[in-house]
Amino acid sequence: MTTVADLTAPGRTTVMGIVNVTQDSFSDGGKWLAADDAIAHAHELVRLGADIIDVGAESTRPGATRVPAEVEAERIRPVIRALHADGIRTSVDTMRSSTALAAAEEGVDLINDVSGGLADDNMYRVMADTGLPVCLMHWRADAFVNASGAADHGGDVVRDVREVLAELVDKATAAGVQQSQITLDPGLGFAKTAADNWALLHALPDFVGGEFPILVGASRKRFLVEIRADRGLEHSPLDADPATAAVTALAAQAGAWCVRVHEVAVSRDAVDVAARWRHG
Repeated sequence: MTTVADLTAPGRTTVMGIVNVTQDSFSDGGKWLAADDAIAHAHELVRLGADIIDVGAESTRPGATRVPAEVEAERIRPVIRALHADGIRTSVDTMRSSTALAAAEEGVDLINDVSGGLADDNMYRVMADTGLPVCLMHWRADAFVNASGAADHGGDVVRDVREVLAELVDKATAAGVQQSQITLDPGLGFAKTAADNWALLHALPDFVGGEFPILVGASRKRFLVEIRADRGLEHSPLDADPATAAVTALAAQAGAWCVRVHEVAVSRDAVDVAARWRHG
């Protein structure tokens, strides 16, 4: 059994680099669809400072549609296999137990499920059977298709996220996942307004002070793109990399276990600065 501690960077926040093996991602769709391109990009992210590479083959951007299960598995298998052979740690970004199992067969190190295990009735069992670390994310949705829209959080998104994440932990541990294998993600941008996202980031120190390590995935999301839009500047997901780095620095200073980012170099700088600042 591998634990989250085994994937933790010593003395600082772990940096997870994103490799989207899909043509439908909101910021880099199609760039890394070919396995060789995805593998090369992953190696570059590691060179720039990534500790783990998150491989996903199905977009959850607003308006996205799901890909067939067999296509998702076929896309991730060669990438994870090659990176594992090269000694690079990987996670698989999937809501399907069959894809998680395929990734485990190829040597993946972590199962990252944005549905928190709710989109597939077999996911918790696969998580337990593989003995891998898992990331359970908050996403209140009637159907796990894409991240558009905003859910009703009862007027208190922070409380809602706390309660749902606790329920996900209970479901996972009841299936046999050990607590030492669990990390949690508050689900920035998934059925949440900009105000919801900022409220969750404001509350991040309280989440970090809980029982489980916290992953922060803010990279290039719409609420960060809006920062430049509000000033009348050019704004696109790529233009949000500076704001992403700022979130990374603050999240690292707050004690986040991991940040999941597209542009690795500046976020690795940010976590290193936070670590040196904290240690004096």
